Amino acid sequence: MGKVNIPKRAFILAAGFGTRMRPLTDHMPKPMVEVAGRSLIWRSLDQLREAGVCEVVVNLHYLADILEEHLNLYMRDHPKMLIHISFEKDILETGGGIKNVLHYFKDEPFYVIAGDALWSDGIVPALERLARAWDAEVMDIITLMQPVERMSLTSGVGDYDMLENGLVHRSLNKMGAYMWTNIRLNAPSIYKNIEEEDFSFLKIMDSCEKEKRFYALEHDGDWHHISTPKDLETVDAYFRDQDKNGAA
Repeated sequence: MGKVNIPKRAFILAAGFGTRMRPLTDHMPKPMVEVAGRSLIWRSLDQLREAGVCEVVVNLHYLADILEEHLNLYMRDHPKMLIHISFEKDILETGGGIKNVLHYFKDEPFYVIAGDALWSDGIVPALERLARAWDAEVMDIITLMQPVERMSLTSGVGDYDMLENGLVHRSLNKMGAYMWTNIRLNAPSIYKNIEEEDFSFLKIMDSCEKEKRFYALEHDGDWHHISTPKDLETVDAYFRDQDKNGAA
């Protein structure tokens, strides 16, 4: 595959209500929930920064002022990381929120990460793996897929199967071998021809799959699907144990 420079920009989805995480999210946006003393969104920003990303756009809606202040504190501690806030008066969903701020990405591929993402890298950092696998001639999206059978801390859903050539096939009955991590590298062009202001990214994924321009890598580290307070309790205990043993 052709080489590409490591992307310098990313988008983090952080506008949602975190309904299933209540009561923890009654007064706190889900991306601010902490695992082993550090918020989910700060952990993602750490990994983006380590990958060479220096500019991030974050969309906000629910408890936006609280999350904006949390992001300002991150920039204070890491002044070389520029974070742009995209406030959504009405939620634009997972596709519309990105389309709304495409001007930040200057027609270059960029990372997209869910605000509640939590992952550990394998031998090579996951974001670097995505960048090195990117080939604009054949791809519009390349994403990480987590094998369901390796999800021991949180439950997995079989969103997709991966084909031998790296292409993906969505499992409509949710019996696929892989769960989509919502960690990806994509081209800005895939958002431009959609007329709706608010729409799901799934619409784009299905279109790119049909056109054979949706690829994936099997994640060789750990990724955790944190949906409920119980999930958080389990993952937090694991990370604290890892920290105690010097493995995290």
